Amino acid sequence: MSPAGTMTDLTPEIIQRGRGADPEAVARRRQVNSQLRAVREKLTSGSGLERAFDYELLRLFAETHRSSLAAMLLLIVIVGVTCLIWLDVAKILLWMLVAMASATCLALVAKRFLRLEAEKVVIRAWRRSFALSALLHGMSWSFLLTILLQVDGSGARTFLLFLALLVTAVTVMLSFNVPMSVYAGILPVTAVITGNLVASRAGIEWTAMVAIAVGCQLYFAALSNRLYHTTIATLEFRAEKDALIAELEQAKANSDEARRRAEEANVAKSHFLATMSHELRTPLNAILGFSEVMKSELFGQHQVPAYREYSNDIHASGKLLLDIINEILDLSRIEAGRYELKEEAVNLVHIVDDCRHMLQMRARARSITIKEAVEKDLPRLWADERAVRQIALNLLSNAIKFTPQGGEVTLKVGWTATAGQYFSVKDNGPGIPEDEIPVVLQSFGRGSLAIKTAEQGTGLGLPIVKGLVDMHGGTLTLNSVLREGTEVVVTFPASRVMDTVLPVSGEQDGPAPPPGPQPTLRRQRAA
Repeated sequence: MSPAGTMTDLTPEIIQRGRGADPEAVARRRQVNSQLRAVREKLTSGSGLERAFDYELLRLFAETHRSSLAAMLLLIVIVGVTCLIWLDVAKILLWMLVAMASATCLALVAKRFLRLEAEKVVIRAWRRSFALSALLHGMSWSFLLTILLQVDGSGARTFLLFLALLVTAVTVMLSFNVPMSVYAGILPVTAVITGNLVASRAGIEWTAMVAIAVGCQLYFAALSNRLYHTTIATLEFRAEKDALIAELEQAKANSDEARRRAEEANVAKSHFLATMSHELRTPLNAILGFSEVMKSELFGQHQVPAYREYSNDIHASGKLLLDIINEILDLSRIEAGRYELKEEAVNLVHIVDDCRHMLQMRARARSITIKEAVEKDLPRLWADERAVRQIALNLLSNAIKFTPQGGEVTLKVGWTATAGQYFSVKDNGPGIPEDEIPVVLQSFGRGSLAIKTAEQGTGLGLPIVKGLVDMHGGTLTLNSVLREGTEVVVTFPASRVMDTVLPVSGEQDGPAPPPGPQPTLRRQRAA
């Protein structure tokens, strides 16, 4: 489906939802409208059903009788040939003509109904037409039963009762979709048998046989009612299924349109970021360069000391703006799948140690102690060194930023239970509320603590870390307890761990490998 076609097919409810309407209110309004329409159709229907169900029942009745005409004519011929045992040819031929005419008339009425459009069908009128046609057909069979009742002999009487049950069963199976037609079809047969029983005052044997026949007809009538309700239930289930399919198709069309718009928005965002990064970095480089010259007083000292402070502030603000631009670009490349990993053999312990040295001065300025718990002689990782370094810097800078004066930050590097490697940063700061953890992992998401303390940042540090970890096939776990601290654990899978090459001799140059399962050979470092 094309986007243009999708927009034209939107329902008013979907449009209102897109404009900000409450989805629950829209669903309730749609359900109420559906119920009102169903009640209105039931009030105008003669059977208490919706018009669609009434028409469907009549259509099934018409199709059944139109397709069964040949079988009904064959049944009339077989019964007529059998009755030649007790009746003469003239009477049989007369009955066969009448029965075939009534059966053909019923089939023609059904065929005429099927030619009409559903909107032009008058339900009550056609229901009466079908019932009248069924009554005429039933009267044709009662005419044969009346002739057989005039024949003496138990064989004729037994065949008569058998024929009555056969006609009743056939009528029920063909006409149960319209109960009025069932009753009209079996009423003449029942009336002939019971009328003969009352008029002739026959013996106990015939009375018992007639009672059984009438009981069987009542059973067939009850069976017809049961089949009718089963058909209605089937139609209701099918209507619900069709409605559900229509809703699913509408939802799919809406999702396709939303996806198309999201893709267009993503392309526009990427184009905007690429353009703005170029447009912002050009003057920003000049700002950083000139502020660096002014801050360093390369052309002489400032006459006013405040100018030196202003130069420092300009340079610091420029660096902050440049960091924000770089973070936004990194996140956009990660989300767009355009961040290419330049993988090589890296040492996780060395990278973490370098990041600690880079941020040590910032931690000392706030009297924060950085402790390390590192397993030595870890094998190298097959990863992007710049990405791993950015992960460590972001996590460590966040821990220092939100750790109070005199606090403590703990770095851990070691093995995982599945022979992978992990890196964790733990602080003893105020922690993050449990309901805010999903927020801080989202793009531009900031917790309540960062907002209250007005800490500088864009809320992109953790999303960038999560994106880079996912690209390496690892996992990011954030555990935090209020007033106790926060721990962020980054895990790299065992498939990225490279085995160390052991010496040829039995002696090892270093300490024994750590206990537990050792990583198998995953990658061979290039010579």
